[in-house]
Amino acid sequence: MVSSNKLSRRGLLAGATILTAGGPAVARDAPTVDGVVILIDSSDPYVMGHAISYSSNLAKHFADKGARLLIEVVANGRGIEVFRADKTTLAEPLAALRQMLPDLTYSMCASSKAIAEAKEHISIPLIPDAGLVPFGIGRVVDLQLKGWAYIHA
Repeated sequence: MVSSNKLSRRGLLAGATILTAGGPAVARDAPTVDGVVILIDSSDPYVMGHAISYSSNLAKHFADKGARLLIEVVANGRGIEVFRADKTTLAEPLAALRQMLPDLTYSMCASSKAIAEAKEHISIPLIPDAGLVPFGIGRVVDLQLKGWAYIHA
């Protein structure tokens, strides 16, 4: 039986493979779609990996059309585990994906992080390239108000 951890890595790596397996290169001056925000609020490894694989699939889809796509993955609540350096099982695939997609941003809810730190009595380290936003759900709404599409993982 395959664990959900392996399924999430496999899905993410498959998406990254699709992204790098040909298709048109997108020039930095290509038209930019407003953007897509993906919310992760679950600590289920399968859900986290599947949600992250959306990034590579979306980037490939829009690259095939000659357009750049801005993508932000926002981790909120229990979903912050995806960007926790001390807990994530996806650190390497996330780093590789981030290198392949310069228009990809990883954001963690600072409020959820503070709650988890108080509960666990530790300082939570973030993976490289992940940043903090004051409130994850607030960031999602801000981006939607700017015209970004929303995907809930």
